[in-house]
Amino acid sequence: MVVGIPKEIKDKEFRVALPPGGVAQLVQVGHRVLVQSGAGRGSGFSDGQYRDVGAEVLEDPEDVWSAEMVMKVKEPLPSEYCYLREGLVLFTFLHLAAEERLTEELLSKKVTAIAYETVELPDGRLPLLTPMSEVAGRMAVQIAAHYLEETHGGRGKLLGGVPGVRPADVLILGAGTVGGNAAKVALGMGAHVTLIDRDIDRLRYLSDVLHGNLTTLSSNPVNIASSVRYADVVIGAVLVKGARAPVLVTEEMVKTMEPGSLIVDVAVDQGGCVQTTRPTTHSDPVYKLHGVLHYGVPNIPGAVPRTSTYALSNVTLPYAMKLAELGFTGAVREDPALAKGVNTFKGKVTYKAVAETFGLPYTPLEELL
Repeated sequence: MVVGIPKEIKDKEFRVALPPGGVAQLVQVGHRVLVQSGAGRGSGFSDGQYRDVGAEVLEDPEDVWSAEMVMKVKEPLPSEYCYLREGLVLFTFLHLAAEERLTEELLSKKVTAIAYETVELPDGRLPLLTPMSEVAGRMAVQIAAHYLEETHGGRGKLLGGVPGVRPADVLILGAGTVGGNAAKVALGMGAHVTLIDRDIDRLRYLSDVLHGNLTTLSSNPVNIASSVRYADVVIGAVLVKGARAPVLVTEEMVKTMEPGSLIVDVAVDQGGCVQTTRPTTHSDPVYKLHGVLHYGVPNIPGAVPRTSTYALSNVTLPYAMKLAELGFTGAVREDPALAKGVNTFKGKVTYKAVAETFGLPYTPLEELL
């Protein structure tokens, strides 16, 4: 198979779909890999390193997109829609429930689109989303510590406080991978953490394994509203697999927060779980509304590309190898987890949550194979 790895063009997105070591594994078993010049530079990989392992380094993105399968990190942007075509296998993060126009493009051009975030194991785990959720959860707390500083528009509070002075209050909505990692780092820095989730067993588990000043609460509007009011930082870490994130924090709740408080909505790539959140960029990451700072960057892990590229490729490469070896049809028939990752195929929506979000017909993948 011919595999293409284009350079990411999202604002300050420095990750690359595969490092040279991953490319080497594809080449060693007989596949061609086309890498756009400069694709790995942000992660510390030179064109020469890709050439050394057998990749073909090309200047023109159109040549790279001509591959049978294109591996990316982030969803195609409008300037890349011209490269989409029937028969193309696109393997990347898509988050289609928050991307209606991209969904329409994939359908009209009959792209076979496999979303990293919906590849799902039998036990419900999302193996390709997990490492980036780990990175985003940990970084959310670093971001919070930075923007709580008065010099960056915050309340002027040290996350962990000092003896004799209260620490900052960090509210985390969602106790999954993002929320658990955020709680771990925030507690390690000495903050008081309130963790809200509807899964009591998950809260019980985290209460047992996490150490520090932790409060766990069952998710309901009263608990959320009262916790938001007193929070210095709200971290949105809610995930509904493949669907738009539910809005848990209303604008009225945001108005009750103290001036200079901060919202870091990690769920923004799925629409956001805070009503006042909108997507921002690494170049212009925050805005203030009702006196509250909002951080809405949808590609948080792109700020630490060296770590993120390795972490992502560790889990995506085995699936890419399977697609290259068996072809799309053979791979999804053999691997039910990969089949669940397919969002569009032959001009049809094959992921139910995406179809329901936009009121489109849903067609099970097995009916189209």
